Amino acid sequence: MTNNDHLSATSTPGAPDPSTSNEHWDVIIIGGGTAGLSAALILARARRRVLVFDAQEPRNRFAPHMHGVLSRDGYSPLDLVADGYREVRAVDGVIENARVIQTRATPEGFELIADTGVRATARRLIVATGTRDELPDIPGLSEQWGRGVAACPYCDGYEATGRAIGVLASSVMGLHKAHMLRSYSSDVTVFTALVGPIPDTDLRVLQQRGIRLEDRPVTHVVTEGSTMTGLALADGTVAPLDVVFAEPRPIALDEPLRQLGAERTDTPFGPWTAVDAFGKTSVQGVWAVGNSANPGALVPIAAGAGATAALAINGELVAEDVAAATERVTTITSHPSNDFPADRVFAPISEAVGK
Repeated sequence: MTNNDHLSATSTPGAPDPSTSNEHWDVIIIGGGTAGLSAALILARARRRVLVFDAQEPRNRFAPHMHGVLSRDGYSPLDLVADGYREVRAVDGVIENARVIQTRATPEGFELIADTGVRATARRLIVATGTRDELPDIPGLSEQWGRGVAACPYCDGYEATGRAIGVLASSVMGLHKAHMLRSYSSDVTVFTALVGPIPDTDLRVLQQRGIRLEDRPVTHVVTEGSTMTGLALADGTVAPLDVVFAEPRPIALDEPLRQLGAERTDTPFGPWTAVDAFGKTSVQGVWAVGNSANPGALVPIAAGAGATAALAINGELVAEDVAAATERVTTITSHPSNDFPADRVFAPISEAVGK
């Protein structure tokens, strides 16, 4: 079984689901990670017709455990997604294991085409495709990603308490991670060869806090079996370490948003899709949630963003349904009574409310 096999127990990867092809949905969600599934659960429970397209590549799939998630501390991130699949499907949400390759606006909303050949349209769209992490090109680093090599002190700092911590910084801004990790251990070394010139004040403050500085380039990761034991340096020496915190560059997986022309804004991580407090983008009817809106969002933040967007979207859809019912009432009352049999006067109202 691969890491993602247990996510698709009720679907066949690569095969279109006839029930989803050419269907019109209230909301389509691109991305079945924490944010996307959180939104899907809220919307499906609100009795909206919801379709999730999921390429099964959550950002944290490399990590065996996640931390700082209330009631799920130490839980597998893939198990969390599998739980989400079951919960969404239990309330009639539909999940299609496919990658969306084309997204366009239509007069009725949006049309999406997946790599399986499935086409679907929707009134609203949520993009939760997230991001991927681009690590420094150091041999052995990617193989240890999610195990001996981490990125987030809030996610994995506690587990490094009292251990030998290395910080593989790639920028001056990244030096702040060393200060964060100093709370967990007195044995912290910052490897600065990838940073470039460092202001003297920053160097002095690091040293003042008892953080060691190492400017020799790192050549590769040293392991014993599958366990990381240190970083090899350019002069042949090895810095023994228990865990390394790297500074990966987040790469937005935002092709659907780019296809729709969503505006971007500058962030400390680079240009990113601009959203309002509810996750709404500059494109009418389109929301971005989780790491698609905030590359620094942890799992609980991503889940909350998905729920927030779902509430906003359902509010809009309810308002549209009420407006449609109001228009029908106005049409009925503006016509002569003999044009509308008495037993049909209230039928359009009840039908609209029951949509």
